[in-house]
Amino acid sequence: MSILQSQGIHHITLNGADRQTSIDFWEGIMGMALIFEQPNLDDPDTNHLYFDCGDGSTITVFTREDRKPETSPLPQPNGSIHHIALWVGQSTIRVAKDRLKTNGIASSGIKDRGFMDSLYFRDPLGLLVELASYKFDPPLGYTHAQVLARAHKIRLARGGHAIEDQDVADALLKLVAE
Repeated sequence: MSILQSQGIHHITLNGADRQTSIDFWEGIMGMALIFEQPNLDDPDTNHLYFDCGDGSTITVFTREDRKPETSPLPQPNGSIHHIALWVGQSTIRVAKDRLKTNGIASSGIKDRGFMDSLYFRDPLGLLVELASYKFDPPLGYTHAQVLARAHKIRLARGGHAIEDQDVADALLKLVAE
C-alpha cells in the first residue's frame, strides 16, 4: 500500500452566500481577518475570500452576490461535513455564549467532553460550528495529539467509555516522567 503524508489541514472552503454575509460573520463575529480575496480561478463569476484562522491556516469562502443566506440547518447526507471545529482558548469559550447571544446567535452553551470543552452554534448559512478548547496544555516538546493518544491507552486500560480528566492527568504525568 502506498501512503500519502499529510502535514495538516491547508484550508477548508465553504460555499457562502453574498460577500458581505461572509465578511460580517467570519471577520465581524469570529474575529478572523480577511487576508485577501480574488476571483475563483475555476469560476470567474464566483468570488473567493480567504480568512486567517489565527494559526496560519485559512478558511476560504466562495461567494456570489446572487446568493442569499439560508438559515436552516444544512442537510447531512453521507459524505457531507457535519461541522467544523475552531480551536479557542479557555477564556474565549467561557465568554462565547454571551458574545454570540449579543450578536443574535443561539448556542448550546459549554459541553464538557472530558479532555476538552465544546460550544456549538450555526453560522448564517446553517453550518454547524463548534468552538473547541482543550482543558490541558501538553508538556514542552509534546503535542495535544500525543497527550490524547496516551490518554486513550490509559482509558482503554481502565475500561472507560471515553477519555476523562483523570486519563489526561495520568497521561501528562507519564509523558513528563519520560
